[in-house]
Formats: sequence, C-alpha cells, structure tokens
Amino acid sequence: MSNYDVVVVGAGISGIGAAYNLQKTCPTKSFAIFEARENIGGTWDLFKYPGIRSDSDMHTMGFRFKPWTDPKTIADGPSILKYLDEAVKENDLEEKIQFMKKVVSAKWSSTNANWSLTVRNTNNSLEETVTCKILYLCGGYYNYDNGYLPEFKGYEDFEGEIIHPQHWPEDLNYEGKKVVVIGSGATAVTIVPAMADKVSHITMLQRSPTYYMSAPDERPFDSAIKRFTSDKVGYFLIRWKNILLGRFFVTQIKKHPGRYRNFLINGVREHLGKDYDIDKHFTPRYDPWDQRLCFVPNGDMFESINSGKAEVVTNTIDTFTKKGIKLSSGEELEADIIVTATGLNMQLLNGIDISIDNQKLDISEKIQYKTMMFSDVPNLIATFGYTTASWTLGADLTSEYACKLINLMDKKGMDYFYPQAGDDVAADGDFLDLNSGYIQRVAHQLPKQGSRDPWINTQNYLKDLFQVRFKSLEDSDLKFKKAG
Repeated sequence: MSNYDVVVVGAGISGIGAAYNLQKTCPTKSFAIFEARENIGGTWDLFKYPGIRSDSDMHTMGFRFKPWTDPKTIADGPSILKYLDEAVKENDLEEKIQFMKKVVSAKWSSTNANWSLTVRNTNNSLEETVTCKILYLCGGYYNYDNGYLPEFKGYEDFEGEIIHPQHWPEDLNYEGKKVVVIGSGATAVTIVPAMADKVSHITMLQRSPTYYMSAPDERPFDSAIKRFTSDKVGYFLIRWKNILLGRFFVTQIKKHPGRYRNFLINGVREHLGKDYDIDKHFTPRYDPWDQRLCFVPNGDMFESINSGKAEVVTNTIDTFTKKGIKLSSGEELEADIIVTATGLNMQLLNGIDISIDNQKLDISEKIQYKTMMFSDVPNLIATFGYTTASWTLGADLTSEYACKLINLMDKKGMDYFYPQAGDDVAADGDFLDLNSGYIQRVAHQLPKQGSRDPWINTQNYLKDLFQVRFKSLEDSDLKFKKAG
C-alpha cells in the first residue's frame, strides 16, 4: 500500500501548478498526482472540437512561473497542451504523475489523521488502497464523462449525426454538410466560425442571446512590451496589465450594468451592421456578468455571419425530425449534423465519494472557506478558480496558500487542519454569483457562502493575493489538531 504526504487529483492546469508549488515550497513532502486519463492537460486534452481555444488571455491563464511567449494572447488547444507539457518537463514533474488512476472514494480517520483512498485503474478496473495526509483536489468542476444534454423530443428520429462537443469524433467529416449547433456559449461561438469555411451552411440555434466581446488575439501593445524587454519581464508586465484591466472592467460592469450592456451590444452592431436584427439575436435578457462573457477573437464569428456561411436563429426546439430540428415557430432547420453545445454537468470534489470518520460528506451542508476548504472538513483542499477572471489566477493562489498551510501545520507540530464556522457565521447565499444554467441546475448541491470573511467567495484576485501573500494564515476559524 502506497503512502504519501499529499495526493493531488488531476493533472490539468490546476494540478500541474499545485505540483510545482509543492515541489518548490514543501520540498520534504512526498506527493503524487493521480490522473484518470492517459494524458496531462485536463480540459485541453479532453475537448477535440474544431477551433478549441482559451476563453481568457494566456498571460493570466498561464502559470506565474512560466512565461507565455506565443504572440497570440488567445491560444488554441494544441498550443496550450504544448505549454503544459513544457511546464511539466522543465520542472521534472513527469515522475510524480500516475496516469489512468481515478480516485473513487476517500475516507478520513481523525484517529490516524489520514485519508484512505480507493484508486481505480481506468484501464483494467483494478483497485488499490493509497493513504495520504492531505487530499488536494485539482480536477475542475465538471463531469468529464458526460456533458449536459437537455431532454429534447425526437432524438431517435434524426437520421444524421448528433455530437456533443465533449465527445467530439476526431475523424468527423463535415465538409459540404449542413450543421446546426445548439447553444450560444463559449463552445458554440468557437465551433461556428471554425467549421464555417468547410460546411455548406452552419446555424447557431439559441434559446436566448449571450453577451459577446470581440478583440484581436494579438495585441500591438503587448508585442511592443515584449520587443523591449526579456520574456520574463515582458510576461510579468503584460500579466499585471491584464489583471488590473480585467479587474477594473468587471468592477465597472457590476457597477454600471446598463452602460456596459449598451457597450457590448453596440460592439456587435459595429460588426454586423445596422440592418441586422441585433435586438432579437444579440440582446440578452440578463445583465453582463450575471453569466460569463464570451470572447470572440478577431470577430471571427461575426465574419462568418457576414459571409453568409453562418447564421443565428433565436427560437426554441419543438422536436428533432428525420431531417433536422422543428422549431416552436413551426420552421424546420435541415441538418446533416447536429452539435449539442448545451453545456456541462457540474461536479464538485471530482465526483469522489468522501466520508469523514465514517459519516458521508454532504458538501451542500458545508460553508466554503477561502474558496478552497469547507467547514469541518479536515486536510482537504479543493481548487476552484475565478469565474470573473482567469481560472489559473485562483488556482495559483490556492496552491500558494496550501503550501503555506502545510508548512504552518508542521511548524505547530500538528497533524491536521480544518476550518470551523463560529456562531457568528451564517450560511448566506450561493457559492457562486452567476446564474449560468450549469450552475443553477446544481445550486442545491453546492456549498454555501458565509456571512463574513473569510467565508465569502470574493472573486477578487487583488484582495485574495494580499490575504495569501502578506497576511497571517492564522485566524480564529482555522483549527489545528493532533491525531486521535
């Protein structure tokens, strides 16, 4: 039976960043990364649909310790995978990763102050038991096995192909085909322009509009900074420029939603022209940042619409038919291929069956602490990045905090830590301040937010950075104990 000080679950961006910080800051600690898939990369290895790209700039989505040197600030999936592979090799992390290892259950014992993990080999289904002191979850927030698929009528009647982006067949031939993409989020707005040149026609079918923002994927000011500095200095300057501008932008949108609603909609109007029905197809019913904005690099989707190869239809689905989709309006959209870009199934704690001293953990009954731990749950850290900024900014701070916490526990001569909500902390609202469908579908299953710091999910990188880097970790809510 293997035993480690720390087990990291997931070898995507969060897991690689966690491993780097553990190796650097906790050099005496043994750790392993268990990855259920056969490759590193997580999201960027899983999704293979055309045009897959980052939805945040790579200077903030990249690691703090590894400069992003590509001129494109919005990167395609293969470029991101290459970057992650370099990060692993440059820091000698290959030997720490164990592939095809899925953690299916975790049992905490306060008597022994450790986790007993059941780890399944996803290749042959054989199981083994692994123990560790600290369980560090870095597997993201959605179910890797199945995406979300609404219960539309008539699926079985359609004679063409139905494809969910999460299970994209790499050998799919869509040249000269009629394609309907259901959805209007980041995935749909990526797929439509990526397929438009080869298909005979592609339609983005949306129930309601989404906010879009267009900008170049290569920025002249960034290129100038890089030209007159080194990779490391240039990366630092561009990264902080984007952090500060991003924070300012989000704050202003929250403060003046009406003003920025008009700004975003008018931005689309500039691309599509005054005769296009912007009110119907590109005017959402909610305020900006109630859901994530979708980035349209170089306005590529709008160019596809202007070319006539792509169109947007705003309606609801009555039923699938033999030849396509019948809408509630009675119109039928013909299709050879239907892409259901209908979203994710959210899944916290990597889908692991967790128990604490023989009591099954119900995470919906817990209050989140610093967006990385949960009330009365010992020696468990779960990465959840930002929703209003790059995920990696939050993941990076989580790993920095985790390493400091591990070292503090050792300094105290203790065996485990856990946050405990006092009587002055009340469950006060949702864990995430977004009304996106994938969140609302499982809102009742998510942990609660507290009524005061540090039980509030701030979504504020600058505030969190100060707390993690310059403030003492110790507070009245963070407890330490010895085994038994």
